[in-house]
Amino acid sequence: MTPWQNRLAAGAVALMWGYEGLWCKIWPGRADQRAIVESVPLLPGWAVTPLLLAIGAAELALGLWVLTGRRARPAAVVQTVLVVGFNTGGLLFGADEIPEPGRLIVQDLTFLALIWTVAATRHRPAARAAVTA
Repeated sequence: MTPWQNRLAAGAVALMWGYEGLWCKIWPGRADQRAIVESVPLLPGWAVTPLLLAIGAAELALGLWVLTGRRARPAAVVQTVLVVGFNTGGLLFGADEIPEPGRLIVQDLTFLALIWTVAATRHRPAARAAVTA
């Protein structure tokens, strides 16, 4: 992957996190996302909005992290944990709010493939010092 292709791919990953964080959770927020969070057992009603705002802010921050290119593999691990965790929770607790669970899973697998492609092409192993005799 060329450097510009990597920047384009990283931009797409960051844009996805930005969309999910800002548009879907913070402003204006999507009703289906709210309903999924509301369906979490034992979560008091007053905590839904602050939790959505916190998740949205974390997603925005994650997008910015991807754009920096720093620590690409740890960023990919964090993204993987969040994608799998958020969507597993959504499927377990708010399945009625997800119209096509199969499509969600396919899109997530595609997104994870792009995340790991970006991480693999940005990862630069530390140069080993030449040993001189």
